[in-house]
Amino acid sequence: MNPQHILITGGAGAIGGQLAARFRRHHPDAAITLVDLNADALARAADTHGARAEVCDLTDIDALPTWWQSLTDRHGPVDVLVNCAGIMDIISIAGTGWERGKRLLDINFTAPMRLMDLALPAMQQAQRGCVINVASMAGRVPIRGCSYYGGAKAGIGLASEIARLDLRRQGINVITVYPGPIHSGLESHARAQVKKGPVSRYIPTGKPDVLAERIYRTFRKQGARVIYPDIYGLAKQVANLNLTHRAMDFFSPQPHQ
Repeated sequence: MNPQHILITGGAGAIGGQLAARFRRHHPDAAITLVDLNADALARAADTHGARAEVCDLTDIDALPTWWQSLTDRHGPVDVLVNCAGIMDIISIAGTGWERGKRLLDINFTAPMRLMDLALPAMQQAQRGCVINVASMAGRVPIRGCSYYGGAKAGIGLASEIARLDLRRQGINVITVYPGPIHSGLESHARAQVKKGPVSRYIPTGKPDVLAERIYRTFRKQGARVIYPDIYGLAKQVANLNLTHRAMDFFSPQPHQ
């Protein structure tokens, strides 16, 4: 499809910025809206990619419908929605606490679900569109210290796969992205929360530009999902095996809390 209005949450981050670069390069006439809470970083990213900047707190779920209506009134309906915003903490479930846990759930699961809900009516009316949901391999295998993050990513991953089944006959494609660790602010923050050791030091970590290119190629061919780095494809295939659960129990880095 030839997109007209692309909206990318987490647009000031490493992956969101690289996705904006790909869409701008291949669709120079499309409108791109980048959404983030970090106003300064967002302004720089928007300037770099010739995009609009929209500061939004995605944890304010009840405010999203009014914000979305204002956005689409000003800039037109969104025909490519990229749910890329995310936060990660590696802390034991007891150490996380409800307030931090709820924020993890809101940003990683509830907000992308609400944004899909808001974007889909216009896509259905036009019989065209694409939703790209960035889940995580942390939602496929149990990782110590990731009860809230892993649970949220498992939820958005499965919901995204089901949405594809629901919508593909209406001209709407849904892509689910399963990254392992990717060099980014989120990855650096999470790495600082675990005890240093061979696992945390040498765990395979991908590059945001490579991930963005794979996502864009999947968008162009109307594919279903992206798994990167490639080694994590094996983990996805065997995620339901008891062997994988035992391996992750042994290899998961130990959180500080």
